[in-house]
Amino acid sequence: MNDMTVRGKQDLLIGGRRVAPLSGRYFETLNPATEQVIALVAEAGAEDVDAAVRSAREAFEGAWGNMKASDRGRLMLKLADLIRQSEDELVALESLDSGKPVSAIRRQDLPAVIDTLTYYAGMADKINGQVIPARTDALTYTVREPLGVVGAIIPWNFPLMIGMWKLAPALACGCTVVLKPAEITPLTALRIGELALEAGFPAGVINVVPGFGKIAGQALVDHPDVDKISFTGSPAVGKQILRGAAGNLKRVTLELGGKSANIIFPDADIDAAVKAAASGIFFNTGQVCSAGSRILVHASIYDEVVERLAARAASTRIGNPGETSTAMGPLVSEVQMKRVLDYIDIGRNEGATVVTGGGRAGDTGYYVQPTVFAGVEHDMRISQEEIFGPVATVIKFTDDADALRIANGTVYSLAAGVWSADIGRVHRFARKLKAGTVWINTYGPTDIRLPWGGTRDSGYGREHGDMAIENFTEPKVVWINTGH
Repeated sequence: MNDMTVRGKQDLLIGGRRVAPLSGRYFETLNPATEQVIALVAEAGAEDVDAAVRSAREAFEGAWGNMKASDRGRLMLKLADLIRQSEDELVALESLDSGKPVSAIRRQDLPAVIDTLTYYAGMADKINGQVIPARTDALTYTVREPLGVVGAIIPWNFPLMIGMWKLAPALACGCTVVLKPAEITPLTALRIGELALEAGFPAGVINVVPGFGKIAGQALVDHPDVDKISFTGSPAVGKQILRGAAGNLKRVTLELGGKSANIIFPDADIDAAVKAAASGIFFNTGQVCSAGSRILVHASIYDEVVERLAARAASTRIGNPGETSTAMGPLVSEVQMKRVLDYIDIGRNEGATVVTGGGRAGDTGYYVQPTVFAGVEHDMRISQEEIFGPVATVIKFTDDADALRIANGTVYSLAAGVWSADIGRVHRFARKLKAGTVWINTYGPTDIRLPWGGTRDSGYGREHGDMAIENFTEPKVVWINTGH
């Protein structure tokens, strides 16, 4: 049985029903490990997006908008239960479509999906305003009201997890959603939409419109009846979204790229630091916005760290993402593989040294060897530009000031790591690093309870925690004259 017969055709999800695209057009989604077609997926056009937005507006003005907050929370908990029951299916589908190892999805992605959903389910009936004693002759208070229809545009590197990062807080606030998954990883988003209907969500609350960014994504951004765009992806597209959102001044949250510095000092636990540095760049084949792609190492331990990191890279088990022993799967697409290989050539031409890796792994599937560059200078392109692949650039620094200069010397500011036993030093770096998250003597963990995001080319706004509630609500003041 081939992949095509496993999945068949996948239609849009609009208004509680799977519907064919009005254009009749479908596109192929591929298994990046085998380069074989998995399914044909409906290509949403502007008219399909318009239908999804109308369906979302009807649900917002109707059943969903008039539902008690506690009942919304209960439906979200029911969806979490159905996701738990569908774990094997969702893990297999996510791995097939994205190339992510099943072990990573089962260990990290799916638990994060359930945690996010249950966290915001509990918050649904706790979105409160304030009573503010402005005057003695008036009762003045605030309420937080849902924004309305949300356009959620998600990337291909964490389809399940990032999709739920956007869905769950929007639903908790009482918004409805038109979800546009990346065209190369649409399958789990469609399945989550089906499970939501099974859980009892009213038709139109969650609509899923796979398609291409320049058509379906742009239609969402331009649509006058979309109140909010929540986007995770590249800085270039984020800037386009900002321009498009000006059409009706819709609210925008952007979580964009990164070129995060992971700084290792001589007094660090070198074993732990190297292990975390390898995970920080090779996890998910380096397709992580907060990947520690710039590993800054003090000159006195530079050669040792490079040698240890290269050994870890060379021993990384690359292979079939469906096998639990696989540590690193393929890149998500041929386009991404060529991009990463081009950057490896750029690094060589710039004068950096490939210590290990540096090429394609095998001749089937979009696999690239875990690659370590030594002799990297701060101003090289491989140090400044986001590669989004398993490519570590190891940069030498001489002292604290030099490390800080290099770490802050990019257009990104999403995350950073510091490895040192000096408590004063780590506090200074935590304060001075331009990053939305600073990890000390660890690298990479996130939690839905903690705000997430950056500034500059890493975007703006924060997701997660109670800050996400601000993304999907608008405060309203109520002023009641009580007389004298």
